[in-house]
Amino acid sequence: MSRVERVLCDDERFASLIPGFAPRAPQLEMAKAVEQALSDSSALVVEAETGTGKTLAYLVPALLADGPTIISTGTKSLQEQLFFRDLPVVLKALGVHRRVALLKGRANYLCPYRLQLHLEEARFQTRDTALQMQVVARWAARTASGDIAELREIPEDAPVWPWVTSTAENCLGQDCPEVTNCPVMRARQEAQEADLVVVNHHLFFANAALKGEGVTELLPAANAVIFDEAHQLPDVAATFFGSTLSSRQLQELCSDAMSEAAHSSVDVQGLSAHTSALERSAADLRIALGHDGRKETWSAVSSIAEVIKAMEALAQTLLALEEFLEPYSRSSRGMESCHRRASEQRASLQRFQSGHDDNLVFWFETFKRAFLLHATPLSVAEMFDAHRAQQRCSWIFTSATLSVAGNFSHFIERLGISDAATLRLESPFDFRRQAVLYVPEDLPTPDMPDYTSRLVDNMVPVIESARGRTFFLFTSHRALREAAELLRGQIEYPLLVQGEAGRRQLLEEFREHGNAVLLGTSSFWEGIDVRGEALSCVIIDRLPFASPGDPVAAARIERIKRERGNPFRDYQLPQAVLTLRQGAGRLIRDIHDHGVLVIADPRLIDKSYGKLFLDSLPSMTRTRKPEVVERFFRYIENRGNLETAGN
Repeated sequence: MSRVERVLCDDERFASLIPGFAPRAPQLEMAKAVEQALSDSSALVVEAETGTGKTLAYLVPALLADGPTIISTGTKSLQEQLFFRDLPVVLKALGVHRRVALLKGRANYLCPYRLQLHLEEARFQTRDTALQMQVVARWAARTASGDIAELREIPEDAPVWPWVTSTAENCLGQDCPEVTNCPVMRARQEAQEADLVVVNHHLFFANAALKGEGVTELLPAANAVIFDEAHQLPDVAATFFGSTLSSRQLQELCSDAMSEAAHSSVDVQGLSAHTSALERSAADLRIALGHDGRKETWSAVSSIAEVIKAMEALAQTLLALEEFLEPYSRSSRGMESCHRRASEQRASLQRFQSGHDDNLVFWFETFKRAFLLHATPLSVAEMFDAHRAQQRCSWIFTSATLSVAGNFSHFIERLGISDAATLRLESPFDFRRQAVLYVPEDLPTPDMPDYTSRLVDNMVPVIESARGRTFFLFTSHRALREAAELLRGQIEYPLLVQGEAGRRQLLEEFREHGNAVLLGTSSFWEGIDVRGEALSCVIIDRLPFASPGDPVAAARIERIKRERGNPFRDYQLPQAVLTLRQGAGRLIRDIHDHGVLVIADPRLIDKSYGKLFLDSLPSMTRTRKPEVVERFFRYIENRGNLETAGN
């Protein structure tokens, strides 16, 4: 028995710290495999389904091993949970001393320089932003970490944050006059001195692609990199190995240049003329790109005269600003940064105007007053493999959803990790007893215009049987909005709708109500953990195939066709299976959970590929009869009443 197995089999170590802890065979198997990969400096892919206990299975061997370890999580919330909740428990149970650190991207930390700069430059702020600025200033005087997550009285999306945090573009680095007081620098220093550092995927790949965010300095010394929620990696990597130019970046360049000018000998009037021209050019391009809500390939607009003219004007005004700033760039670090940003943004725009690269898809998004121009890689396999080859250490990838019917090839090919060993561990939950999979019999196919209304009518009795307590998950915002309007007059339970409040607030209200119905799209399909009776039903409106209008998906499909592959079999189907598994995974989160999973799409039964979806889901009791669903909910309720009476 290995050291890790002996530790996890020692009930007394964890039982007093983790209620209900008991050694689990899948957890021991994963821990042993991780221990071996750490010893061999090899690559390992582990699918550990819900209930396996994968966090302990990688934390214990990582903390017992020699040398620094980087753990990267899918989200900041999981990152904080791992650092503040899980790590202290495991360290106490092991009785070992290890220095651990939490490192986020620079935008998560206060920038003292920018705070001071903009406190003096109030003309760029709305009244709300000015008031928030004062709140931040008072907090800045007392915070030890500078982590903006501490300041809960200001929302995550508040307009003040870009004024008081930095980005890779506007950070002054070692030349900043506030460098000795910089929370980012302190966090990086702590991370470099730690035995284990917790980061997130966005930060990790920001470094892999752009350098300069803090992880780059950690990797050379690391003996292992462990990715939790690794199913997100291909898409996160594509974001950071590509490039983006936004109207917000252009506006921030203008406001930063004007703020810096107030503290130097710059011709403020001349600068104002250039920044105003750039802002007008950005606004003109936004108008030329058409109505808001567009998400299309650049080829859809690249030949339109108004777009060509607006792009050329934007390039000219960027060049003019760059040339204006050049003689002042040596006067201060701030002005040098603005000059460099103007040059980089112009180069990004020129790359987009040329619009040709075999491994890139050029596309754009429009919002009410903003736009985003993207250049996204069609494949990150070669780039990620090259990045991994530079660092000889253990690479461990784990998630509850990495395989399609037990096959890992889709995930492995997307990341280019063909040398990795694989391990699949099924959940210890008794799904046949704990859950029912319901596929309604009398619904039309999702392409029918009345599908959503028929779906809602069909699901109201299910929601009533569940006494609320339902996640209703959609593949599109349009369907969500339609369903929300239809449900408002048909159910008596609290209705929580994505878009009407923030994600965190909706989840808190869902838990507090105990009988709510929450309607959500993609952001609620994963990373949500609601245990107990508050969530007893998950409804998925249709099989989550990527929209044919998604420009990146469409470009990948075309590339597979050119290479004589089968896009549906090789890309669309496995992606949809993995997404469905994530959504379905919201239902049973604990050995005591019970519930009904509804997949309303008749294609699950009627199409031959439906079997692949079914084979990839846990072995729940299956039915097409609504009366079976009603009986199961009555069983859950009676069981709960008996347990309550017994207590």
